Amino acid sequence: MTWLITGGAGYIGAHVAKAMVASGEKAVVLDDLSTGVPERLPAELPLVRGSSADRALVDRLMAEHAVTGVVHLAGKKRVDESVERPLLYYRENVAGLGVLLEASVAAGVRSFVFSSSAAVYGVPEAETITEDTPCAPISPYGETKLAGEWLVRAAGRAHGMSTACLRYFNVAGAAEPALADTGVHNVIPMFFDRLTRGEAPRVFGDAYPTPDGTCVRDYIHVADMADAHLAVARHLTGPGTRGDLTVNIGRGEGVSVRELASLVAEVTGNGTEPVVEPPRTGDAAKSVASAARITRELGWTARRGAREMVESAWEGWLLRHPQAARR
Repeated sequence: MTWLITGGAGYIGAHVAKAMVASGEKAVVLDDLSTGVPERLPAELPLVRGSSADRALVDRLMAEHAVTGVVHLAGKKRVDESVERPLLYYRENVAGLGVLLEASVAAGVRSFVFSSSAAVYGVPEAETITEDTPCAPISPYGETKLAGEWLVRAAGRAHGMSTACLRYFNVAGAAEPALADTGVHNVIPMFFDRLTRGEAPRVFGDAYPTPDGTCVRDYIHVADMADAHLAVARHLTGPGTRGDLTVNIGRGEGVSVRELASLVAEVTGNGTEPVVEPPRTGDAAKSVASAARITRELGWTARRGAREMVESAWEGWLLRHPQAARR
């Protein structure tokens, strides 16, 4: 069996690709390299540069590599950008997904894993978010992920594909420094970026109904995330597996932004006190996953804690910003 991993040179994608290859799975990566880094990938893993919305390219790639399963990680991922450019997000995340699914059906693909997001839930009032918590996305990004889930499930039912939708919570850390997040849109690299530039980390809001007044989030180590993808992929190809699976990918534990800032201070040795800025529109006070379903059905559970996420992310940051160690 050969897996096509779209967006496989990205931060999460490279971890998934590495985990699958290390476990003996055969794979090929498709990435337009808009944010992906080819050097992240194992040398033996084929990389094709291009878009998963390019039907002719995908048809040719699937035929040449005898693809029978897809892990779809490519897509636009920034909530703020989606508000400013909703047409782009619907084109890339929904229309592009439709093209990939059409190609998958034509090629006889039997298994399809879709990268979804906790953004599908919006701002739920639930203390712990289960897969049965009502979905009410509040951004175009979240809307496109929910629409993508609908499309994946419908295509699976209509064409006999086994499908899985993985609702990511907050991904952090790195399995090794070279695979670290190169962007500064997630909270931990945002903290690192400010400290490296000699500026105080920013905390958005400190009057939420939480123990320390800052938002509480469920952070999941990207290496655990990769292991979850491998477990799901193998589940879909197991004997007699049919139908669809929707699961949260998180630790089931909350960490506040202020607690995270304290961990960053300990790990970096930079105790610059965070500055509090006005809360951002749409930020939920608390967003913590229940990961009971994936544990029950697949036996997967997260193994790494918040400190490991910060420490591994810092090692990756120092690889690209060695001057940060001197501050």
